[in-house]
Amino acid sequence: MAIKYHTTRRVEFADTDMAGIMHFARFFCFMEEVEHEFLRSRGLSVMMTHGDRRIGWPRVAATCEFFKPVYFEEVLDIELELQRLGEKSLTFAAVFKKDGELIARGTITTCCCQVDGPGKMHAVPLPDDIRRILLGDETDS
Repeated sequence: MAIKYHTTRRVEFADTDMAGIMHFARFFCFMEEVEHEFLRSRGLSVMMTHGDRRIGWPRVAATCEFFKPVYFEEVLDIELELQRLGEKSLTFAAVFKKDGELIARGTITTCCCQVDGPGKMHAVPLPDDIRRILLGDETDS
């Protein structure tokens, strides 16, 4: 599929633990921020109106493996790849590097849901037009 998005993030003081190392939980936050950035770059959002319904993308799974520490004020290169488009779900893979060296890698899986009100949602098939936009094919066949 090879739908990729690249960005950078600086490790801020609030991202670090008492040892000055980026806290493991912040990698999940960075993955989510980059996912949002990718969707916005395609004119989409994690909470959007589609036709006459509200669509959201709650997370159903998230993983991250850590290989090397990063510290306050270091800059991470983050590559997000849309790894899988299912009938109702998306899986993104994220690779974190610093100066070309692998720091961490993780995944986020989200499910396309119709939001019917506070706390009320149900999974729905990914609309065809959103699928085309995600694939970078915005032309009608």
